[in-house]
Amino acid sequence: MDAYVGVDLGATNVRAIVGDGSATVLGEHRRPTPPGPSGIDVTEAVLDAVRGACDDAGVEPETVEAAGIGSFGPFDLAEGTVVDPANLPDSVDVIPLTGPVEQLIDAERVYVHNDTTAGVIGERFHSERNPDDMVYLTISSGIGAGVCVDGEILDGWDGNAGEVGHYTVDPTGARICGCGRPGHWEAYCSGNNLPGYVRDLAAETNLETALDLDDPTLDGADVFALADGDPLVDHALERMNTWNALGVADVVHSYAPLVIRIGGAVALNNEAWVIDPLRERVPEMVISNVPEIEPAILGEEAVVKGALASAVSARTGDRRRTG
Repeated sequence: MDAYVGVDLGATNVRAIVGDGSATVLGEHRRPTPPGPSGIDVTEAVLDAVRGACDDAGVEPETVEAAGIGSFGPFDLAEGTVVDPANLPDSVDVIPLTGPVEQLIDAERVYVHNDTTAGVIGERFHSERNPDDMVYLTISSGIGAGVCVDGEILDGWDGNAGEVGHYTVDPTGARICGCGRPGHWEAYCSGNNLPGYVRDLAAETNLETALDLDDPTLDGADVFALADGDPLVDHALERMNTWNALGVADVVHSYAPLVIRIGGAVALNNEAWVIDPLRERVPEMVISNVPEIEPAILGEEAVVKGALASAVSARTGDRRRTG
């Protein structure tokens, strides 16, 4: 039996799966993403996840035919590395991926993608319609998009296409993104940044809230837990939905998708507060075709299953679903 590996490297967790030639999952392993102190520590976590998934599937790593990796960027694909990721500490400057995984599986068939590109590959691979014009949008610890136009996956130079979370939605630049630039969509609406935005709005408005704004562990889940009744939270989510709609409208005008599939923990765990408002607002903001806006069919598995699908399809030469 041929075996393939898919990896989802996120800022919070690393997940690896092993599948067969039809991308059926045979084994998996998940572990936290270490915050450093160096990129090598993150690399070791990826290798550990792959070993664990292989062990769960009952296969030896060196027998794996090919591997796909969906990861946060930005990338240097010539070197097979992630360089200066925005959502990890500054000490994590370079994360080697391609070379170490090639050594582990003893094969020069490791395919690295932006995590959202892996997401759109997975959504298309497992879709009954296999739409040729689709965007996979993730709203999670960060924000990004995987894009397919006319049946072709858009990787961009060095694999860095789809960084829509760095669209400037607020020209006043009131909030600074993790990348260091002002006014980016991600700075207001991602899971990592929403609590800080709520604190900013609290200072501006003096609205009442049951949130403990001084709690350093305050996270997005705490914010959404008080939705529909807490004055500050409701105001913050209204503002968040405005920024989200602006960002999605820009995506529609850029790529003209027929379908936008939305994944990521922030969106999937709070569909009524994130996805439903987009269905209401985006049609009023675009001049072109209004796409279907729906949750990702693979849920939180879109990236890792897309990474696996990219390995299967690249190895077999089937480019119909991966572009």
